[in-house]
Amino acid sequence: ELPPSEFMQVADSTWLVLSVVSNGREPPGCQATGVTKIARSVIAPLAEHHVSVLMLSTYQTDFILVRERDLPVVIHTLAGEFDIYKEESGECVPVTCDDVSNGFLKPKPAASPTLHPVQSPQTRFCVLTVAPDTLPAIATMLIDVLFYSHSPPWDAATGSQDLDSITFFSFSLIDGYISIVMDAETQKRFPSDLLLTSSTGELWRMVRIGGQPLGFDECGIVAQIAEPLAAADISAYYISTFNFDHALVPEEGIAEVIQLLQQRQESSR
Repeated sequence: ELPPSEFMQVADSTWLVLSVVSNGREPPGCQATGVTKIARSVIAPLAEHHVSVLMLSTYQTDFILVRERDLPVVIHTLAGEFDIYKEESGECVPVTCDDVSNGFLKPKPAASPTLHPVQSPQTRFCVLTVAPDTLPAIATMLIDVLFYSHSPPWDAATGSQDLDSITFFSFSLIDGYISIVMDAETQKRFPSDLLLTSSTGELWRMVRIGGQPLGFDECGIVAQIAEPLAAADISAYYISTFNFDHALVPEEGIAEVIQLLQQRQESSR
């Protein structure tokens, strides 16, 4: 319904959402644990079969987006480890490999994935949720933050933002559940009694992946970050965008995360 605009670019692919549940139930929404819990079982196998994914962590759960044309490969890749269902008229219907076998192509050997630079700004972030019925109370503030807040100065000499203080604000509304990521300073502008976080109230630090727009075609970006963190049992909250990927990790673990990712890059050269 959005009108065509020279300011809006739309990717030509249609994407489908994969929601990974345990024993047929959604994980409890008490605290974001993120991408590392499904890194080995879902993300790594898809990367090996050259399926590009977008990752969207929310306060309640995590979603993997895959292109519709890749669905046959996705199902063949994951059918050995998962029971796969599709939603039809609100009901979950089992999917078998036979349903989509005509579209499956055996993956070709690929070159080693590109190693993208990782950076860690000093900004501290909060992962929050809001009860839907209280959303009108913060609507004006949300609009101001999303559309009218000033960004950090852009350094024309280096062509990049000062990573000591990065602007990042994420708002998602999925099936009635609201999830927000904002920096700790921005959080102070909102009524504290309306923003809900985990019982520990922990702060998160960001690892930003990419030195130029990543686009949607490359495979293995999420896996490069998620696999070493999963091996170290470090939780991560992951958000893919067109320009960069962003992994948020608990503040106290940022030094270990940076070390792990640097070691991964050095060993892959």
